[in-house]
Amino acid sequence: MKLNETPVRTSRNFNINNITIEDIKIPEKLSEFDNIDIIKESEKVEINSDNKNIELKYGLGNYYTNLVNKKSNCRLKINIKDKKENKSEIDFKFNEENTILFESIKIEVKENASSTIIVKYDTNNDNENKYLHNGIIRVIAKENSKLNIIIVNLMNINSNNLISIENELEKNAHVNYTIIDFGGKNSITNYYSNLKGERSYNNLNTIYLGKKDQLFDLNYIGELRGEKSNINIDVQGALKDLSKKHFKGTIDFKKGCKKSTGNENESCMLLSNTSKSLALPMLLCSEEDVEGNHSSSAGKIGEKELFYIMSRGFTLKEAMKLIVRAKFNNVLKNIKNEELKEEILNEIDKKLD
Repeated sequence: MKLNETPVRTSRNFNINNITIEDIKIPEKLSEFDNIDIIKESEKVEINSDNKNIELKYGLGNYYTNLVNKKSNCRLKINIKDKKENKSEIDFKFNEENTILFESIKIEVKENASSTIIVKYDTNNDNENKYLHNGIIRVIAKENSKLNIIIVNLMNINSNNLISIENELEKNAHVNYTIIDFGGKNSITNYYSNLKGERSYNNLNTIYLGKKDQLFDLNYIGELRGEKSNINIDVQGALKDLSKKHFKGTIDFKKGCKKSTGNENESCMLLSNTSKSLALPMLLCSEEDVEGNHSSSAGKIGEKELFYIMSRGFTLKEAMKLIVRAKFNNVLKNIKNEELKEEILNEIDKKLD
């Protein structure tokens, strides 16, 4: 089955327009996923299960969107009203009783409200069982609101991680994403932002790290409609062994978005001769007086860098860990939770051993 299609078709020779994966066995009925920890700081953050079906403009494809809407075993609706900065955390913990998660999360940030939300998917060091995650996160950011959302994927590499993210930004809304994408044999993400409000701002920072035969397929789409709106996409990754990455980044300047800016940058470190990186950064434009920039790069770590660090007494493996950590540091600094940051750093070390 084809999924995660690009919004504009490119040559078939690029082999990046969509992704196909092996059939995933899905039972007729899913039991409730009940191994969830939810922590919130403010009473003005409401989290409940009153969440109806979500319609997406893009998503991974109709099949996987419909699966969530019809078979969802976890629905959350989050209303944020607090004008003071507050934090919430949702931790999905897979285990032998909770092997499949089809979750639907709708987040609405009211006018002038501000919040940070952490969403984490974790198989808790279980490297044997196969788990499945298929989720939808939809964000509506009202006028003058601010949302920082951190998504952490620490599933094991026998599992499948599928997620669709959609954002709607009104006037002067600021939405910042930090995505840590480490887990899953297949980790497939569709991210779409509709910047319809004047001076709306969307910032997306992602790091990914692959080993063995992992596949990451990242399809990021930003449509700018509001005047003086702004989107920045920055993706940093590293691949070893036989792992692969497809990056599809599309910034689309729509009519009415005069004086808007869009930037996308994707960089991949190849830590083996057999890892593979494909990238397709695209700029589309139907408006004047806008600024768009894109760049993409892939390559091995420089021998001079390795030699310099190893001359200080580090082994080759230790030198590579230091370089990867340094590359990821600009993204990790967005995570203020020191315990979570330390867990991510430990995961980096394990994957590079």
